[in-house]
Amino acid sequence: MIKTAGELINEAQNKIKCVDVISAKTIYDDANNAVIIDVRESSNFENSHLKGSINIPRGLLEFQIEKHCENSETIILTHCAAGPRATFAALTLHNMGYSNVHAISATYEEIKSVFG
Repeated sequence: MIKTAGELINEAQNKIKCVDVISAKTIYDDANNAVIIDVRESSNFENSHLKGSINIPRGLLEFQIEKHCENSETIILTHCAAGPRATFAALTLHNMGYSNVHAISATYEEIKSVFG
């Protein structure tokens, strides 16, 4: 049976921590070692990005994450343009052994309005 993208997203959301943008901001502000991973394509990141965020396109995540997050307990917040890529990225990081990953379930514009 073929699964739809929506079904895959729902499965991923049941396995990881999804947070709204206000909760994400609180997590980020309360932590001293949190990182924000922007999994959009590099061209999107170059046009606009959150201050201090790290761009690792979803397709390169497995290959580049260790350069930025060596500790498996680092608080990682993933975001994209609309939410699904951030969800899949968080699931990938979870499967790799990162234990404190949160996918921000919001659009980039909503995230940018809260994070500045």
